Amino acid sequence: MSFLENNIEQALIAHEKGRENMEYSSQSREVGRVTSVARGVAHAEGLTSVRSEELITLGNGVPGVVLDLLPDSIGVALLGANIGLNAGDEVVPSGTVLSVPVGESLIGRIVDPLGNPLDGGPEPETFETRVVESEAPPILMRSPVDTPMSSGIKVIDTLIPIGRGQRELILGDRQTGKTAIALDIILNQKKGDVVCVYCAIGQRSTSVARVIDTLRSHGAMDYSFVVVVEGNAPSGLQYIAPYAATSMAEYFMDQGKDVLIVYDDLTRHAQAYRQLSLLMRRPPGREAFPGDIFYIHSRLLERSTRLKSEHGGGTLTALPIVETEAQNISAYIPTNLISITDGQIYLSPVLFQKGMLPAIDVGKSVSRVGGRAQPKAYRKVSGDLRLTYSQFQELEAFARFGTRLDKATRKRIEHGLRVRELLKQNRFSPLAAAQQVIILWTASLGLLDEIPLDKIGDVQEYLLARIEESFESMDRLIQAEPKDSIWDELEKAVSHHVKMWRSANAAA
Repeated sequence: MSFLENNIEQALIAHEKGRENMEYSSQSREVGRVTSVARGVAHAEGLTSVRSEELITLGNGVPGVVLDLLPDSIGVALLGANIGLNAGDEVVPSGTVLSVPVGESLIGRIVDPLGNPLDGGPEPETFETRVVESEAPPILMRSPVDTPMSSGIKVIDTLIPIGRGQRELILGDRQTGKTAIALDIILNQKKGDVVCVYCAIGQRSTSVARVIDTLRSHGAMDYSFVVVVEGNAPSGLQYIAPYAATSMAEYFMDQGKDVLIVYDDLTRHAQAYRQLSLLMRRPPGREAFPGDIFYIHSRLLERSTRLKSEHGGGTLTALPIVETEAQNISAYIPTNLISITDGQIYLSPVLFQKGMLPAIDVGKSVSRVGGRAQPKAYRKVSGDLRLTYSQFQELEAFARFGTRLDKATRKRIEHGLRVRELLKQNRFSPLAAAQQVIILWTASLGLLDEIPLDKIGDVQEYLLARIEESFESMDRLIQAEPKDSIWDELEKAVSHHVKMWRSANAAA
């Protein structure tokens, strides 16, 4: 019997006992009636003691959660199909706020937002529940974000660093690689101690199946679990999905663990809530969204944080995904989420079409945590790299007009082209922090400026293979200070290996 079915059965038993035993309280004997039913919502009357977010049962067992408390009626979001539900049917409150099962047994499983298994396995053996809508930790329980959440992606770890406890938005048009970025970050936690949660909201079955297959084939399900609600599910179930997934993730955070949660995506979540609100006759506002659309996302993302050590020291890092239309990042929902989160990673369809993968637009992407969430060695390369790359983009656009360029400008463009080529990275090929620093430091020194563009990838592979064999200070490189003598040692090593590669290829 599922967790939700068990709650419903207990509510029905209590209701029947209340009819027989007059000593029960008035709330136990309270029964309402359905007044109207629409797609995914219902209205009922006669329940004066029901609470907001309370689980109730309508008709012959249709579950629902109370969203509207009006003077003479309540609005209910249905969590199941409303087949056979009609006006006049009974409504029985459960007396409990909607909650979900949590625990270690969720790891490796695929469940729906109510904790029911979707992978054909048995019910997860959980012994604890958490309410779906819990409050965010207060400010006094939080610590600054200063520990890196390594993504293994050069352009992110160097220029848009993510910290544990941060909320970093991933946005872009359809089919630009948003989910791919999130999956790469999950796969990069394989050798770490991070519990990962992937919450699929309103996705097609085929898309979710591909994601699950990727996680399984790369061994990521050993430290991850997936919460799924498909696009044909009731709007109420799509609405509670990210909150339920967050409650499941918070269990691990309260155990002192580091947790990463991906919401894919909050555009569909907002659309599901808009549908619920309009059917409940709430007044529409901008783009027909209700006035509290900002609040539902802010109270969700505010739950992601880093706790102080006296409160367990756990972290919850959120990667919400949102879809834009025609590169319009100033639309209502993207704007809301940009203002709520601690930075954004913007994926450009123009870069995607040019084969620049990952198609991250550095100019429109930012991390408001910045260098505090980076190992010290990145400070040696990240500042110059961002400035060089920004200047290169401006010069490249200017050069398209066919203007004659002086030698120094041409040199900057050639250098920028090689930096951009280095920032390309295939899927499922994460690089360790020290490897990223070595490659980007080599580029900063200008050692690759004479290498043909189509050979940059070959030089990178050659350099990483040789440097790990010959450079003895790899372990202390990542925490090296900008003025440490290790940089002189590294410069000699990479210069030698680049020279060796050029000699070998010249002879060939």
